[in-house]
Amino acid sequence: MSASGGTKAIVAALSANLAIAVAKFVAFLFSGSSSMLAESVHSLADSGNQGLLLLGGKRAKRQATPEHPFGYGRERYIYAFLVSIVLFSVGGMFAIYEGYEKIKHPHELEHWYWPVGVLVFAIIAEAFSFRTAIKESNPLRGKQSWSQFIRRAKAPELPVVLLEDFGALVGLILALGGVGLALGTGDGVWDGIGTLCIGVLLIVIAIVLAAETKSLLLGESAGLDEVRKIEAALVDGDTVTRVIHMRTLHLGPEELLVAAKLAVQHDDTAAEVAAAINAAEARIREAVPIARAIYLEPDIYDEAAAARGTNPAMTPSPDASPR
Repeated sequence: MSASGGTKAIVAALSANLAIAVAKFVAFLFSGSSSMLAESVHSLADSGNQGLLLLGGKRAKRQATPEHPFGYGRERYIYAFLVSIVLFSVGGMFAIYEGYEKIKHPHELEHWYWPVGVLVFAIIAEAFSFRTAIKESNPLRGKQSWSQFIRRAKAPELPVVLLEDFGALVGLILALGGVGLALGTGDGVWDGIGTLCIGVLLIVIAIVLAAETKSLLLGESAGLDEVRKIEAALVDGDTVTRVIHMRTLHLGPEELLVAAKLAVQHDDTAAEVAAAINAAEARIREAVPIARAIYLEPDIYDEAAAARGTNPAMTPSPDASPR
């Protein structure tokens, strides 16, 4: 995900959520709807989410230091994890509590046209934000399904915004259903049930996001396409004859570490090996521009050791990941 694309989607979501949060809170004040109050907190939490994502993106651009020699690219993962754990969970737990209280102590809605009007406005605004996130994600998603894109994306911002907007749209529909049933039946319990459903939805989304961002924080390898490009770039068929083993690690969404042991000809001079290593680095950077830190070690390939399994294996395929 490009930084510009992620920022555009985040700003669109932030603008929509701030406007919606104000409208929902006004509707709550006039109607007393718990669904409206839960949705107000939901929108405020979403606004805080986008603020954290923007802050993480800014902090990730800091230059590397002696204490952090690989830079601060993972700041984006940390702030995305905070979004999933803190704000989504807080919003979800508040909605569950508010829904429980409304079911336990229901009361009739007042000025019903306020919540209905605001919910319709909010659905339109969230649909616009969701459309922007989809539009920004499609070039990066390629032929992947949406589920695969969210699971495999190395940049956390667009998956977070997509899930936020999807959850917001479903939550608004649940709130509209709760308010509608409460008005139609005259029983405020339905408003509480709608609020409870919103809370469960938010917590489910929080769990999904937490699982995905945790995997990124632990450190993920490059995608399968990038691994194949790097392997092809390493071998020149002359001095470098094969990749004995290789490991890749994302230092951030757009920063990749590559470490590999390469088989070279046993009779090559040190100067020839050094030139071959430098050429291999150049080919990697051309094939995969996000490969920033590259460490290559020449060695003599031992077929007997490889047959005994004493040589490290090739880089595991990203498809073998538990994600």
